Amino acid sequence: MNNRLASRLLHHNVHRPLWKTPQANWIWYQEWNRVLFFHWKVDAGLLQSLIPSGLELDTFEGQAWVSVVAFTMENIRPRFLPAVSAVSDFHEVNVRTYVRSGEDAGVYFFSLEAQKYLSVKLSRTLSGMPYETSGMQREHGEKHFYRSVNKRTGNFLEADYEPGAELAEKSPLDAWLTERYYTFLDKGGRLYKYAVHHPEWRLYEPKFRHLEIRYKTGPFSLSHANLEAVHYSGGVHVIAWPKVML
Repeated sequence: MNNRLASRLLHHNVHRPLWKTPQANWIWYQEWNRVLFFHWKVDAGLLQSLIPSGLELDTFEGQAWVSVVAFTMENIRPRFLPAVSAVSDFHEVNVRTYVRSGEDAGVYFFSLEAQKYLSVKLSRTLSGMPYETSGMQREHGEKHFYRSVNKRTGNFLEADYEPGAELAEKSPLDAWLTERYYTFLDKGGRLYKYAVHHPEWRLYEPKFRHLEIRYKTGPFSLSHANLEAVHYSGGVHVIAWPKVML
């Protein structure tokens, strides 16, 4: 996708009627494709201690949530440079919760795992995000399969699934869990914000032939056994702005 087409994403904003475009130019284009969202309710009191000072825990009807999101990053590139598949395309699994800074509702990452060592090194250097390498494999087409094994942490995800039917109508919770346009980062004692923009997610109800999840985040054990909600999406085109210190 060239920069003219990427810039058209700015006009896909009916789902963000109060959104104000950041003053700076966007600097990154990327695609978040074939996305599996897994969601858990968690204790807000325990979760608050894991959130950096300066951020407010965001809740839905008083309930806090943590999500594991497994997808394939593709065609990530700076605004004026081409994508290089060796580092621009990789599988990723992140663990996130939901936070606010003033009027900006976004996500805070507890961990980010990616398939390729070089992509991890570049992502850590360029974004400051705490990426680490995890063994991953994926199939899509006649068979849909995702597997991630992190030998250091013991985090494990294995899903054999079908994308399922598209949701006829999103619930308020569906939108709350997925339509997030800010990422917050604490690094070196400072708090930063990244703004992103993309079209509204098209969500589906995946069907699983097999699903096993074992993730540990602070005091929380996230398992397929206590899973509360799940979504699938074919993906979105994304533009991102440089980080801003709060």
